[in-house]
Amino acid sequence: MKKVLLSLLPVLWLGIVKPAVAQVYTASDPLAHTYSIVARDPQTGDFAVAVQSHWFSVGTSVSWAEAGVGAVATQSFTNKSFGPRGLALLKSGKSAQEALDELLRTDEGRDVRQVAIVDNQGRVATHTGAKCIDMAGHRQGSQFSVQANMMLNNTVPAAMQKAYEQNAKLPFAERVVSALQAAQAAGGDIRGRQSAALLVVRAKATDAPGPTASLTCA
Repeated sequence: MKKVLLSLLPVLWLGIVKPAVAQVYTASDPLAHTYSIVARDPQTGDFAVAVQSHWFSVGTSVSWAEAGVGAVATQSFTNKSFGPRGLALLKSGKSAQEALDELLRTDEGRDVRQVAIVDNQGRVATHTGAKCIDMAGHRQGSQFSVQANMMLNNTVPAAMQKAYEQNAKLPFAERVVSALQAAQAAGGDIRGRQSAALLVVRAKATDAPGPTASLTCA
C-alpha cells in the first residue's frame, strides 16, 4: 500500500491554477470534468476506479465499485445516481452494456454525460455524450475503459490506454494509477489538477466489507 501511495503522490499534487467558472446541468447534478479509468484485474478479478480532476473531491461523485459486482465511473455533468443504480443493475444480472443502456434510456441529460462500466465478467461499456465539453472521448481495451472530457488536447484517452496496457506487470493498483499519470503527462485537465481518487474492491464479496484500497486527495 505504501508503494501505491508513493506512486500516486505526483498525481495528487495540488497545482496552482487559474479559477474555473462552475457549470451545472441541473442543481442536482455535480460537475466533474475529468479523466478516469475503470478496470477489472485479469489476474485476480478485482475491480478499480481511478480519477483525477480540477474539481474538488472528485472521487465522491465519479467513483463507484462493489466487490463481486463491478465498477462505474460517472462524470462530465455527472448523474451521481448512475453509480449506485449501475451497480444494482449489474448485481441483478445485467451486463455492463445492458446496465449502461438502462441508465441512459430515461436520462434527459444523456448528451452531457460520460459513463463507463465494467462488470464481473470483464465486459466494458462506455458512453461519451455528443455535448460533452471538448476535448472529450474514450478508449476501451481488454477489461478496462478510459474516458476524459474538458482535456487540453485529444491525446489523453490514447495515452491512458497505452500506459495501462504497457504496465501489465505492475500490481493492479499501480497499473491503474499509471493511466492517470499518463493522462497528466499528455496534457490532462485544461484547468489543472486539484483532486484525485483511487478505489479498489475485491473480486468476490466477503465477510469483511469495504475496499482493498481507497486513496483520495481533495
